Amino acid sequence: MPAVVDADECTACGTCEETCPAEAIKVEDVAVVDEEKCTDCGSCVEECPVECIKLE
Repeated sequence: MPAVVDADECTACGTCEETCPAEAIKVEDVAVVDEEKCTDCGSCVEECPVECIKLE
């Protein structure tokens, strides 16, 4: 279950990108998850200040 970002809620703060140990998230206009790199660890979910990331 890779992380999924709700683009409508994402503020592009960069917290998830900084937190991801697999370097699977890049922030441009919104956070984008590379599903092949995502290890489903959930660190981005825990750290997201606007709670726009979920493991699905």
